[in-house]
Order: sequence, then structure tokens, then C-alpha cells
Amino acid sequence: MANQPAQKFKIGLFTATVWQNDGFSSVDLSRSYKTDTGEWRNTGSFHHSDLLNLAKCAERAEIWIGRQISAK
Repeated sequence: MANQPAQKFKIGLFTATVWQNDGFSSVDLSRSYKTDTGEWRNTGSFHHSDLLNLAKCAERAEIWIGRQISAK
């Protein structure tokens, strides 16, 4: 079975996925898009107009990680 993310934060097409790895956290940031054939895909490449929502997702992930650390 594949590892599951510790948490996910979504704003529209943007997602911050938090992973727990041996005592530290890492975050993947992605944007979903639909191909010409209607298939959903994800990318790690962003347009400058994406950055505000991407930053909000990253901020939510950072707050969640901070709360996990404080709870220990």
C-alpha cells in the first residue's frame, strides 16, 4: 500500500499536500488542469496569476504543520 498524505489543502484548482517523513514534513504544491480529451492532470508549473492562491495553500499547510509540532 502506498503512503498516504498526512493532510491536503485545496483552493480551487490548487492543492498543498503534506507528507510526514521520519520526523519532518514536506509539502507538494500542484495545480490541476483538464486536457483536451477531458482527462484531469496535475502540474508543478505555475502562471504568475496562480501564485496568490498557491501561497494561500502553502500558508494553510504551514499552519497545520506548526500545530502538529506544537501538539507534540
